[in-house]
Amino acid sequence: MSCVLFCLILGLLPAAAQPSGGPYGPIRQAYDLPKVAGKIFYVAPDGQAERSGETLAQPTSLEAAIERVKTGDAIVMRGGTYRTGKLLLNQGITIQPYKDERPVLKGTFVATEWQNLGNGLWTTSWSRLFPSRPDGWWRRNREGKRTPLHRFNNDMVFVDGTFLQAVGWEGEVDENTYYIDYDAGLVYIGIDPTNRLVEITAFDVALLRTTGECHGKTSDGKGPVIRGITFTQYAYRAIEVEGKDPEGLSPETDHGKDVVGTTLEHCEISFCSRVAAYLRGDHLTLRHCKVSDTSTEGIYILSSSDVLLEKNIFARNNIERITGYYPAAVKIFNQCYRVTCRDNLVIDHPYSNGIWYDVGNVDGRFINNWVEGVGNVNGEFSTSQPWPSDNGFFFEISKGAICAGNVFVNCDHGLWALNSSDVQIYQNTFVNSTACIGRTARSAAGDHFGWHPSTG
Repeated sequence: MSCVLFCLILGLLPAAAQPSGGPYGPIRQAYDLPKVAGKIFYVAPDGQAERSGETLAQPTSLEAAIERVKTGDAIVMRGGTYRTGKLLLNQGITIQPYKDERPVLKGTFVATEWQNLGNGLWTTSWSRLFPSRPDGWWRRNREGKRTPLHRFNNDMVFVDGTFLQAVGWEGEVDENTYYIDYDAGLVYIGIDPTNRLVEITAFDVALLRTTGECHGKTSDGKGPVIRGITFTQYAYRAIEVEGKDPEGLSPETDHGKDVVGTTLEHCEISFCSRVAAYLRGDHLTLRHCKVSDTSTEGIYILSSSDVLLEKNIFARNNIERITGYYPAAVKIFNQCYRVTCRDNLVIDHPYSNGIWYDVGNVDGRFINNWVEGVGNVNGEFSTSQPWPSDNGFFFEISKGAICAGNVFVNCDHGLWALNSSDVQIYQNTFVNSTACIGRTARSAAGDHFGWHPSTG
């Protein structure tokens, strides 16, 4: 590998080219009723499915409203906790809170029936389990010593809101961990559950925007507009928007068109055992959201064009410390065009990359972001082989990017442009962080990831 490496210790940016200082993430506010062409359905945690939901005094259930809505309708949510999931939607609708109330969607159920084994362990029977395995490209011969297979299961357990780490057998269980015997359907914890809130995942998605038929309707091709909602404690992912995933070189006109215009604003998504949201489709907007405490990725954008991520907070990805899985707080993957990341706060990722444009992306814009605490800055830096590493801004096997006006503080690599072309880098500040530009011999011939290099 040939690389150009440099580190700027201090620097001042012009006032017009720097992070704004916020506010970042969700802003508490009172929402007016949405102005929509269709109906407004009111829902509440105790809403009754048989009610129409067309008046505030007679709210229906969220599940019933999702089944009834059609293009141009809106769902207005009363505050409180909705323990629900697997909500299927294929219509372009709006979902938002009622006034300043705080709706929270949780993917867990409360576990109340526990048996004290008398040896420091308590166990409960659980039928909603989500066993899983690593993808085929994960290299067990390299990583198996550091990442046991049980970390790839998608279940999560919380005690009084605190996330517990999974372990591989009963003997490893303590007050901070749990074990699941999948054959017997038993969950073990090492803390007395008496007078405690113990929550275990029961759903592997909150909202799935499908491209297929559901509830007697065909897809209208429009993404939802979701504002002011919290999603937390979901196995696998909280939100997914389906769409085409090309495998190989694909014209821009051939992907990103199944569902367009998805918008997430002032939402919070946390504690998903893999990814907060898989998002596909052109004209996607993610603004003033907070995405935190995820595992392999926070936000995963696939094969989409004209995307904007602005004034978001992305924090603490890879909370399970899985190795060899190339985690990123935001991954922009597989032939995305014109994705702009502007004025975001990317912080506290000691075991993860920050924002990664990965394979086949064109004309990315990474502008005025504050990126701090990405990767391990205590290890020895290699000038001959900058991999493995974690990177604040990573632009790989892609072409055409502007990286300007950003601040990188205490990062393993502030930025890394790898096997890419036409990247403009200017007016950035690097504090205890490096900028790396590299080229390797990697090609589409015999690559471990198959078609990936052919897209760039």
